[in-house]
Amino acid sequence: MSTEIERSGGPAKGGQSSEPDAEFLGKPRTDWVVFGVTALIMFLVVAWGALATDSLSTASSAALTWLIKNTGWGFVLAATGFVVFALFLAFSKYGRIPLGGDDEGPEFRTVSWIAMMFSAGMGIGLMFYGVSEPLSHFVDPPPGTVPGESEAAINTAMSTSLFHWTLHPWAIYAVAGLAIAYSSFRRGRKQTISGVFTPLIGKKAAEGPLGKVIDILALFATLFGSAASLGLGALQIKAGMQAAKWPIGEAGTNVLVGIIAVLTLCFILSAVSGVEKGIQWLSNINMVLAAILALFVFILGPTVFILDLLPTAVGSYMSEFGQMASRAGATGGAEMQDWLSSWTVFYWAWWISWTPFVGMFIARISRGRTIRQFIGGVLLVPSVVSLVWFAIFGGASIDAQKGGTNVYGDGSAEAQTFAVLDHLPLALVTAVLVMVLVAIFFVSGADAASIVMGTLSQRGAIEPSKWVVIFWGAATGAVAAVMLVIGQDKALEGIQNLTFIGALPFAIVMIFMCVAMLKDLRSDDITVRDQKGVEMLEQAVIAGTEEHDGEFQLVTTPAEPSGEESGSAEADKKE
Repeated sequence: MSTEIERSGGPAKGGQSSEPDAEFLGKPRTDWVVFGVTALIMFLVVAWGALATDSLSTASSAALTWLIKNTGWGFVLAATGFVVFALFLAFSKYGRIPLGGDDEGPEFRTVSWIAMMFSAGMGIGLMFYGVSEPLSHFVDPPPGTVPGESEAAINTAMSTSLFHWTLHPWAIYAVAGLAIAYSSFRRGRKQTISGVFTPLIGKKAAEGPLGKVIDILALFATLFGSAASLGLGALQIKAGMQAAKWPIGEAGTNVLVGIIAVLTLCFILSAVSGVEKGIQWLSNINMVLAAILALFVFILGPTVFILDLLPTAVGSYMSEFGQMASRAGATGGAEMQDWLSSWTVFYWAWWISWTPFVGMFIARISRGRTIRQFIGGVLLVPSVVSLVWFAIFGGASIDAQKGGTNVYGDGSAEAQTFAVLDHLPLALVTAVLVMVLVAIFFVSGADAASIVMGTLSQRGAIEPSKWVVIFWGAATGAVAAVMLVIGQDKALEGIQNLTFIGALPFAIVMIFMCVAMLKDLRSDDITVRDQKGVEMLEQAVIAGTEEHDGEFQLVTTPAEPSGEESGSAEADKKE
């Protein structure tokens, strides 16, 4: 993130905020309760995974099974509820309220705003799942839907992929980002999750023990969400090394831990180096490389099939939306429960665990935009990009599978991207390109995530201390290693288990965050002025109807001076 972004805190001129706390813009002060409790939990998890791997694996699997069975419905309802809430705010009277002063314009150009927002939210996930998810749903559709590898399975594969990657995840991000941006830029509070709860629990409680619990949950979720992304990146880079015929043999967790160590060192160095322009440059290069890769697959792959898939995917998504949003394990038995834990509920947990980081990031770059502009941009633009990405990579993989080429293999998600590229020209070049893309996507994203974790640890400081950033960067790598180690041969399962458990408490925080934000919006200056104007107009109409039998018109005249002003005016005349 650039220095400009990191310094964009504090209240705006023309808004209704109070002056920010000195520590908000001054020297960071560590909140030792938030930092210490979260660090202790992290150390316990890492030690447990290192000293008793089988025990942690068994416990996390049992906890996941219980949570999916008993709380999976809550994740499903909450995720759809966030979509409804975001759309309600966009189309309601609150939509024109700015995230800043009344007359303040956007801080960043729309194109730059969209590029930064998207690269922060999903880059590494799209690289990992762009091929594997549509292909997996085509070969093995959700339980009780359609036969695998049928024509109908193509529609189901695309609609399910879009369901997981368009409106729902970005609505989750939008709710958190909007709440933080409004609280900080409109109300002048610290950029912490607990600050959002001020209208609900009061400033004293928000800065007291209850606020610390909220920030601990946010920090805990961010740590495990970032670690999950690092784990996915390590899996894909290892698969890329094997696809490129690098001499790593069938090495398992040792190679993965080594990859994690290198990536962790890279993003720690980037986070503390102060070369923000260099990181931005790398991120922009990465977006260009991703576009080149997509264009390469589109042109040399099944171009017509991909183009046909675009409208088909949108139609399938819209027609199957209700069915997909209502899958909660009530039917389908253990098979449906297993599928939900591997896909829908895992995704909702992963998105929620990323919301403190992505929410704070998109909040920082959205100052001056209205609520309607914010939600429109956050929901629609990334959804369109995801649609195109899945149509290209999912279309290429499905077409190859239909044509008799087994790119699905043994179902290993991290290897399927390379299996598809292997059947196109320049396979070695594109395999290396994918590894580079995954590495830089993660380094640039984790750079910002470690800074956000530092911000949460240091009372909303815009530029946290380097030692805190280094600590959370190393912690992310350690937790990612534990996730992969407890999964053993099924490393992805270890990532899914701990991600879900880490995200559950913060899902509850997000629900109350919506309530707090709505209470804030009801007392906003613009809302109060609008309400007062309506009341005064109604009173004028009632008075006119009663006094003039409905035959009247409303005019404006200079206000009569008050008694004090009248006396002053008379004195002026005498002088």
